Amino acid sequence: MIISLALVLFIAPAQPKARADLVDDLRVKIDERNKVISDLEKEIAEYQDQVEKTGAKANTLKNTIATLELTRKKLSAEISVLQNRISATNLTIEQLDKQISDTEDSIARTKNYIASIIQQMSEEESNSLVETILNYRTISTFFDRVESLASLNRGLKSAIAELNSLKTNLETKETEAKGKRKDLVTLAGQLSDKKKVAEYNKSQTNKLLTDTKNQQSNYQKVLDQKIALKNAFEQELLDYESQLKFAIDPSSLPSVGSGVLKWPLDKVTITQYFGNTDFAKANPQAYNGKGHNGIDLKASVGTPIKSALSGTVTGTGNTDTVCPSASYGKWVLIKHGNGLSTLYAHLSVIKVSTGQDVSTGDIIGYSGDTGYSTGPHLHFTVYATQGVQIMTRKSTVCKGSYTMPIASLNAYLNPLSYL
Repeated sequence: MIISLALVLFIAPAQPKARADLVDDLRVKIDERNKVISDLEKEIAEYQDQVEKTGAKANTLKNTIATLELTRKKLSAEISVLQNRISATNLTIEQLDKQISDTEDSIARTKNYIASIIQQMSEEESNSLVETILNYRTISTFFDRVESLASLNRGLKSAIAELNSLKTNLETKETEAKGKRKDLVTLAGQLSDKKKVAEYNKSQTNKLLTDTKNQQSNYQKVLDQKIALKNAFEQELLDYESQLKFAIDPSSLPSVGSGVLKWPLDKVTITQYFGNTDFAKANPQAYNGKGHNGIDLKASVGTPIKSALSGTVTGTGNTDTVCPSASYGKWVLIKHGNGLSTLYAHLSVIKVSTGQDVSTGDIIGYSGDTGYSTGPHLHFTVYATQGVQIMTRKSTVCKGSYTMPIASLNAYLNPLSYL
């Protein structure tokens, strides 16, 4: 009967077993990757805990080397996590592509079914009522035919509903696949960055062993030399900055306590505050050349550093190329549209370039301990934009020309006033 034919046509052929098995196999592989990622993340957390405990101990050569080795293991595990995430994402994309292909096949079959129903109904409706009745030997046969047409009509409505559902499913899968491909690009960039951080950590270890010849007495000499160079350089810089007289319009700055800046780290622990007095901690214009010109935030090597607000990268640099271990090391300066500029220093890897526009929360680099640093952390400074410039100056202390942000003393603002 035609009713049976309509039902048979409407039931789309089942997905071939081989294709179904392939999709299931991909799902198993994805689950396996996710299990590996979960185990690695637990391992990373353990390494991080050990790094913090070792870093809190006395600043000796042995402890420093131990911290570097633990950091190496942690970075290696983080690289493995990214590699497994890339693999899992590729498998997910492959799985989605199979599902998209199957859905497209189902859509094609459903369209063919709808076309056949429409054709049958069109042929039947082209005859007049009298002609239709005369084609049947009995009225009973005629009414069976009418019922068959009604069944076809119901099947057509169901098929159209199924077609719409398939199209919605297809759009969802295509959007998901597009998102996964975007994730893949992001993960590939993060993997490249993390490998650079690992190379940085390796170079730090090699340099330490070379400079100290693995002797504590030599290590202490290196520390003393770094402190002396840092103090001399800071005094040289302060002498110059004290002479600068940049006019700053207070009305060009956001109001204190407005919270216009976001924290540049996901997890925040302040290890050193701004200035050197209680007043300095509570007021934006307290810096007078003494104490700390920003805040320090705990950040193990390789921690993502994020822009505190949207803006434009004014410049990047590395003071270690001329004055090793005396100043900011690798730094990034960002100018924001509200009268503020922010500095991020002691980075291991810089991800942005001069002139680049960034959004709030964009990763601009990774933490390290370049420049003068007693351990990995982020140095974060907030300036009144009117009072800061990137300058190249000759240093008698460092015997060369360095490039870095330089500001009049009234341009240094307490970051906590705007975070």
